[in-house]
Formats: sequence, C-alpha cells, structure tokens
Amino acid sequence: MQTLVCTTPGELAYQSGVKPELTTGQAIIRIRRIGICGTDLHAFEGTQPFFSYPRILGHELAGELVEADGAPDFEPGEAVTFIPYFNCGHCIACRSGKPNCCAQLSVCGVHADGGMVEYLSVPSYSLVHGNGLSFDELALVEPLSIGAHGIRRADVQPGEWVLVIGAGPIGLGVMEFARIAGGNVIALDINESRLDFCRNRLKVAHTVLATAPDVFDQLAAITNGDMPTVVIDATGNLRAINNSFQYMAHGARYVLVGLQKGEISVSHPEFHKREGTLMSSRNATRQDFEHVIASMKNGQVDPTTYITHRVAFGQVRDEFASWLNPANGVIKAMIEVNE
Repeated sequence: MQTLVCTTPGELAYQSGVKPELTTGQAIIRIRRIGICGTDLHAFEGTQPFFSYPRILGHELAGELVEADGAPDFEPGEAVTFIPYFNCGHCIACRSGKPNCCAQLSVCGVHADGGMVEYLSVPSYSLVHGNGLSFDELALVEPLSIGAHGIRRADVQPGEWVLVIGAGPIGLGVMEFARIAGGNVIALDINESRLDFCRNRLKVAHTVLATAPDVFDQLAAITNGDMPTVVIDATGNLRAINNSFQYMAHGARYVLVGLQKGEISVSHPEFHKREGTLMSSRNATRQDFEHVIASMKNGQVDPTTYITHRVAFGQVRDEFASWLNPANGVIKAMIEVNE
C-alpha cells in the first residue's frame, strides 16, 4: 500500500508500505478520509512537542472496517472512526477513568505511525460506530471531541461568559460545545478572517481582534465589567497563553487545550487574588466522542462547515506546506483516500 511519511521537518515522502494483517485484539480500517489538524501542521514545521521523525501523520480518520478481532458489535464494511489515543489500561489514569491522559499513552500519528496510509491497524477497543454519519463527518468527530472535552473540563454553566482564544479548528469546536452547554461565547483571534468565520458561519455574537489595543476594555464591556468566568486557550502560543491570564474574572477557570513547548509565566498575586483555577485538557474520551456524534445527529453541529480545502491522497505532498500559510484561509483540509 502507499503511505505518506514526514521524514524530517518540512519534508513529506510517498513510500511503499506493507498492508497490515489482522492480529489479536486489532482491527483493520480501509482509510477513506484524513482530516489535517494543528498537530500535523506543527509536526511538519518541527514545533510539535513529544515528536520524533520519521513519522506517518494523521489521526482525524474515517473509513470502512475491513475486519476486527474482539469487536463483536462491529460488522465488516461499516463506516467507522476510532479513538486515536491508545492507552495501557492499568496505570493510575486508566484506573481512574481517564484513559485520555494515560501515563503510557500512544497517540496515533504522534507517538506511533498514523493514518496517512491506505489501510491502518488499530486496537479493536478504540473503534467507534459511524452511526449513519458520512466519512467527512466521521473524520471530524475527533477534533470536535477535543473541544467537547475542554468544555466538560471547564464545567461550563448556562449563562457563563466563555472566552475562547484561537479560532482555528480546535478553537471553533470549543466554541460550538461552549454554546451547546449554554455559555455565552467570545472569540479572540489575531486573524480577522477567522473572526469573520466565527460570526458568519458559527453565529458567534462577540468577537475581539487580539491585536487591538483595548482587548481588556472590550472584554469588560461585553461582560458588563465581570470579565469571562471561563478562559480557554486553543492557540498553543506561549505569548497568547501568558497574556490571557489577565482576562480572567475573579473565581474564573483557565483551561489549556492548546499545547506549546515552553514554560508558562503568570503573576502569582494576580492569579491568587482571583482564586483562579488552571487546568489542562488533553485529548478526549469515549464519552466526548459520543456527545459529539449525538450533537451531529441532532443538528446542533454541522461539521462540514469547517471543511475549506479538499485534496486527493496523491496531492497531499505538494499541497501540505500551503496549509501553513494563514493567507490561504485553511480551516480544515480534508484528504480523500481510496476514492
């Protein structure tokens, strides 16, 4: 089968790989869609933590189940996605119902080779039923689940002001599920075109340009002087993360969904006097996947809204670098495989 390998930062190469054979506890998926996310882009540019080369990228995936061992509820030929965070099942996190932050976690396309292939073997326990969704929709379940998990971590309550920093694909998912939870969403980004997307496509009522000189004052005006009680970073940008502590209301929660390599710096007195809560949000759980699929099925989320670019598998090497350029307006690039 054909594979696409990120050999070093900035380099992708098509290579011939061996089609996987069924083994105990594994399932084989014929890949049909691959969504491109920030992790893939950061790996390509060499800025992704916990990463080594060469690596086959790709973990936003959908396809047809070829065969599976140990998955009696699944039928060959059905449309599936899967949870791409492979956990050990016995560490403290797994025993506590948090396999998304397993101490031995292996993320498909990050720690282990991923889905930029024609066929992929995954643990059978990770399979997720397609439930009538299209391949495009199923490939977007995982990134939307990241947002849903962040909102669940934040425990957003109806009527709360939720500031989402970063209007990329993950940030947009955070906004969607903040809205579904009843939060009043404020989008903050440095890119005016992405804020336009928030206003026009997601109907986000409040948007703020991060480069404006009066961001704090705008947020204060929007929240009637209270400031947001939930602040969520979806940028993975150190400057944005450090700068956003000042936007917290007293008693607020700050959730880090984005990931970067450096150390966070915060004024302890300012954070302390707010009795602020700082937490990270890593990956997602099956509960989040099920919430996302249900939200798609009942019409609360239209995942195809996010797809702005579409290419065939054979074109990815030539197109990939262009997706890093903000001027190209990429929200979600979708790769079609085995078409």
